[in-house]
Amino acid sequence: MTSASAWQLLRLADAVPAPWRNGGGSTRELLAGPDAGNWRWRLSVAQVAQAGPFSRYPGVQRWFAVLAGAGVRLRIYGGAHTLDTGSAPICFDGAAAVDCELVAGPTLDFNLMTRGGTARMERVVKRRSGTLRCGHLVAAYTHSRSARLLEVEGSTVLPPGTLAWRIVEAGARADSEVQLVAQDALWMEIAP
Repeated sequence: MTSASAWQLLRLADAVPAPWRNGGGSTRELLAGPDAGNWRWRLSVAQVAQAGPFSRYPGVQRWFAVLAGAGVRLRIYGGAHTLDTGSAPICFDGAAAVDCELVAGPTLDFNLMTRGGTARMERVVKRRSGTLRCGHLVAAYTHSRSARLLEVEGSTVLPPGTLAWRIVEAGARADSEVQLVAQDALWMEIAP
């Protein structure tokens, strides 16, 4: 059976920034598993300080969303994508050549990367309801405003700058539902 206490909370402020080798920004890793050294999934927040190419990750599916700043223009496989804090996350092949141009100054961006399995990320404005699936990792991130996860067993409050995550146990009820109530948050699911 699921319970509200099963959510683990991680604060962005507690994650140490790792500067990029090219000097163009830094990354704060929030969660990587099953272990950080040999991850199958990785959730992080990057500060992009200057334009330039993204690092390539062959064999990795990448999801990207803008959290703060005026936005970015990504060139992927010859196509241009302009993203800002209201845009839906974009998914692309980690092996792709991606060039990032800043619209007007630095941005803060959320990254979900997976090796194998499938994942999805969506922006939630107001409310999102869904059924929890056994074995899946589910997560919610809210950057500038608080959010709430609601379940039959109770609720979990996410302060700004917080990632809530859990792996749905095999004993979870088949009809277990969770709602994310937020003015602006990200919802993620990663299948094994």
